[in-house]
Amino acid sequence: MEDSQIVELYWSRGEDAVAETAKKYGKYCYSIAYRILGDDRDAEEAVNDTYMGAWNSMPPHRPSVLSTFLGKLTRRISINRWRARRADKRGGGQLPVAMEELAEALPAPDTPEQLVEARELTASIDRFLASLPEEERDLFVCRYWYFASIAELGAAFGAGAGKIKSKLFRTRNKLKAHLEQEGFL
Repeated sequence: MEDSQIVELYWSRGEDAVAETAKKYGKYCYSIAYRILGDDRDAEEAVNDTYMGAWNSMPPHRPSVLSTFLGKLTRRISINRWRARRADKRGGGQLPVAMEELAEALPAPDTPEQLVEARELTASIDRFLASLPEEERDLFVCRYWYFASIAELGAAFGAGAGKIKSKLFRTRNKLKAHLEQEGFL
């Protein structure tokens, strides 16, 4: 089923909206949730929350790219679930490792003014990613958006763990230099 048809099912409150979403994007959403949470049950719950979130936000929202909309929703829900779990002293998944790696390159917003600057930072990071060669950008996005492990990246990109870590390190340094040049660091 086409994405536009699925969105129409949500808008008309069609009974099959969630079933069609699960059929087409269930594995995609699950993979995002599992990489963040590292637990089957939590990932399944996050995916179910994604379906509920999609149901509650359509209407009024009409996503132009359903996969991106669902991916962002799943990611936000999973990170929130991870934070709640972390508050309960139960960790797991790739999120803490990936975030620790990025901590040196990205400033953390602490004040309302810095939260406004976060939008500008997002645009700057988008420009940085657009400037990278495709493989380097894909590797970076897989690690820091989808939270893929080093082993998964090595298998996907046909390289050893050392080479993957080295490429990511160099890209983080490029990002840091880019952000310094644009006045964020």
